[in-house]
Amino acid sequence: MKIDASLLTSELSDMAAYGAAVEAIGFDGLWMAETSGDPFMRLLLAAEHSRRILLGTAIAVAFPRSPTIIAHTAWDLARFSRGRFALGLGSQVRGHIERRFGAAWEKPVLKLHEMILAIRAVWDCWQEGKPLDFRGEFFQLNLMTPFFNPGPHDFPQIPIYVSAVNKGMLQMAGEVCDGVHLHALHTVKYLREFALPNLHNGLEKSGRSRSDLTLNTSLFVIPLDDPAAAQKTESFVRQQLSFYLSTPAYKIVADLHGW
Repeated sequence: MKIDASLLTSELSDMAAYGAAVEAIGFDGLWMAETSGDPFMRLLLAAEHSRRILLGTAIAVAFPRSPTIIAHTAWDLARFSRGRFALGLGSQVRGHIERRFGAAWEKPVLKLHEMILAIRAVWDCWQEGKPLDFRGEFFQLNLMTPFFNPGPHDFPQIPIYVSAVNKGMLQMAGEVCDGVHLHALHTVKYLREFALPNLHNGLEKSGRSRSDLTLNTSLFVIPLDDPAAAQKTESFVRQQLSFYLSTPAYKIVADLHGW
């Protein structure tokens, strides 16, 4: 087991200090969410001021970006961090994709699955010199001239994680991903009876084993040693629980408990 730190948001000017502090404290990694700012920019600064920790997105929103744009950003971060970058992608929910990002919402599990394969096809083109020829339902990629090709580097094995809550995304994560971000809104019952069986179904479909998939999750924790901090944190946790339990995508957790 590894213990990481995660940030929902931060000022760009703070990220150098955060990167150095997370490493000095002894955490194994630092994950950056995409909330009110770009997570890739923030991790670039953290990479510059750390030497050991894993740096990853948890998550970057996939659908407003193209596979090639994501491939370029991840390629640069993996090279710059000397192999310490993990690409974490998520679908978000329909309202945000359409109304906040102005992008199309269409078959999210299938589209994210295809996007991951397309990103890897771009990386293979750059690393191994293979012609780019990816043909799918959503993406057709067949042009990569030398001028736009960054070329190979020493850290091409970039792990891809996805955030997954429901059956289809969990099975897809098990089938094609290196890791999965399980949401903080979970219970032991949800993990044992729903998440893990669906991840295993995906692993079996691709002929892989449990050791091929890393599970990453966070927890809602209220520290009780400081009454003022406990009160503030309790308010935050209550807000988070009410927010996610009012979102249809997370209904499965409530359903399992009869809530």
